[in-house]
Amino acid sequence: MSSSILLNLHNLACGYQDQRVVQNLNLHLNAGDIGCLLGSSGCGKTTTLRAIAGFEPVHEGEVKLGGEVISRPGFTLAPEKRRIGMVFQDYALFPHLTVADNIAFGIRKHPQQARVVEEMLELVKLGGLGKRFPHELSGGQQQRVALARALAPEPQLLLLDEPFSNLDVELRRRLSFEVREILKSRGTSAILVTHDQEEAFAVSDQVGVFKEGRLEQWDTPFNLYHEPQTPFVASFIGQGYFIRGQMNSHDSVHTELGELRGNRAYAWNTGSAVDVLLRPDDIVHDANSPLKARIAGKSFQGAATLYRLQLNTGSQLEAVFPSHLDYRQGDEVGIRVAAEHLVLFAAT
Repeated sequence: MSSSILLNLHNLACGYQDQRVVQNLNLHLNAGDIGCLLGSSGCGKTTTLRAIAGFEPVHEGEVKLGGEVISRPGFTLAPEKRRIGMVFQDYALFPHLTVADNIAFGIRKHPQQARVVEEMLELVKLGGLGKRFPHELSGGQQQRVALARALAPEPQLLLLDEPFSNLDVELRRRLSFEVREILKSRGTSAILVTHDQEEAFAVSDQVGVFKEGRLEQWDTPFNLYHEPQTPFVASFIGQGYFIRGQMNSHDSVHTELGELRGNRAYAWNTGSAVDVLLRPDDIVHDANSPLKARIAGKSFQGAATLYRLQLNTGSQLEAVFPSHLDYRQGDEVGIRVAAEHLVLFAAT
């Protein structure tokens, strides 16, 4: 993996007309990496993508690509001069052009246009379909054509705006893995925008979690899940509940589930009130445990079942049990906490 920075957003503020949607945004993407902007609707992720593409001017800060400033207040390099490819949510294919002609659209002056088109068709597993028209293809195939068209001019950076949102769940999952393989095989750097965590984690090396126009954390999927830096990231990524606790020592906390001891130290004083993050995989079924919970709800997931548990105090948790343990709503079960890695935040 290259460590050279390809894309750098520094103190970026952007939006539409006088409205600032995104504030004080700092992140960088290394060459060859795939990044993702993740968040709910209206959080600023698409606005950021449009600023990177050059479709929207920036109010503050700068956008650098390959060390060159391509946007700053008062200057926006034209989108067509940025060597940035774009895959849109609705694919934006030309209906009157064949698949091959769609792919060739951005390389009309390329001396080996036919060879490049053929290479692209093979790359996206559409070899032999070059003479078809977009309406003769499935949604997944149209998405691959859009990807091939964007990759044909060999952009420095590829931007993908909610590229799988029009596809069904299974195709979305399959195509997200395929797209990652295609981009990695070519060493293409990319930024993906999505509101789907599973998609973000499947495709990306780095993910940025947005909340109301601000970047909460830019990190690996693993760190976002296991090392969330804010309560928002902790609750947004994956599933989890907070329970209140009191620090007993730098690495242990007293809670309604008993004393929890972790493998890391926190700097808060003994007695400090904290919120403890517990994920479903932190709660283990244990028939012999004195700690009991009542089944408040369940969701069968095949190999496992996700249970919503209610403690005697009224607090709720979630737990994943093997699916052969088939409890009913209202049943009492024994549980224990198996969370060596405690994630704590100052109580709010």
